Amino acid sequence: MTNTASNVSTRAAVPLDELLSSARALGLSGRWDRAARLLDATDVAEPGARARIALVAAEVALESDWFAGTDAAGARLDTAAKLLADPRPDDRWDLDFLRLRHGYLGRIRSGGRFCPGPAGKDPDALTALRGQGETLREQAPDETRRGWAEMYLGLIADNLFAESEVAARHFAAALRAGEPGDDLLSREALRHLGGHDHDHGDRARALERWRRATALGAGAGTVPGTLSQQLLLAASARDAGDEAGASALAREIARWAAALGASSLAAQAEDFLTRANPTASAASDD
Repeated sequence: MTNTASNVSTRAAVPLDELLSSARALGLSGRWDRAARLLDATDVAEPGARARIALVAAEVALESDWFAGTDAAGARLDTAAKLLADPRPDDRWDLDFLRLRHGYLGRIRSGGRFCPGPAGKDPDALTALRGQGETLREQAPDETRRGWAEMYLGLIADNLFAESEVAARHFAAALRAGEPGDDLLSREALRHLGGHDHDHGDRARALERWRRATALGAGAGTVPGTLSQQLLLAASARDAGDEAGASALAREIARWAAALGASSLAAQAEDFLTRANPTASAASDD
C-alpha cells in the first residue's frame, strides 16, 4: 500500500486476510468510504487476491447502500464477478449471496423507504429471488453460510410474500446456525424473531430478544446495525407507555445516524418521532 499523506511512499506487508478483516470491520462500523479507499489502495498482482479484495469491496458497498442510501454495490458486484474467473467454491457462494442481498434490497426499498409486501412487485421476480435463496441454502459450503441463506429466505418470505409462519421457521434455523459463533447472524435472527413476538402480542419476549440482538450487534462492531436495533427498543418503550423515553432515544438515534451518514436509518428514526411504527420496516439485514 502507498501512503501519500506526506508525499512519502511507503510499503507495508499486511497479510491479506488481516486487511480484508479490517476493511469489513470498517464497513460494519459505518466507515464505508474509508473501507473502500483501503481496498482500492491495495495493490496486488495475484488474480485470486484481487478477486477477494473486489468481493469485500462489494460487501462494503452493499452495507453503504443499505444504510446510507448509496447505489454502489451493483458496479462493485460486476467487478468482483469479472475478477472471479476461476473462484474458490466459498468465493463463488459469497458472490452469489451478495447478489441475493442486493436483489432483496432492490425489492424491499422504493424511493429510499422500506416497502414490505408483494404489492406492486413482479411475482416472477420475487419467485426467482426465493429460488436463488433456496439454491444458496442447498449449496452452502458450511453451516454458517447455510444459516445466512435461511436468514434471507426468512426475510423474503416475511417481507416480500407476507408468509409469517414460513419466515419464522427460517429465522429459527438461522438462529440455530448462528448461535455457535456468528454473532451477526444470531443478532439478525433474534431481531426478526423478536419482531414476530411483538406482532403476536408477546412484548416481553420481543424485548428480551431485541436486547440480546442489540448486545450481540454492538459486540460484533456493527454501529449502524446497533442503532437500528435501538430503534426497536424505542418501540418497546413506546409500547410500555414511556413516550418521553422512546422519543428521546429516537432523537439520539436520528442524530447519531445522520452524523454517521446513515441517511436511511436517520429517516426511519425521524419517522418514528412522527409516530411511525419501526416494527413494520424492520426488513434490514443490518
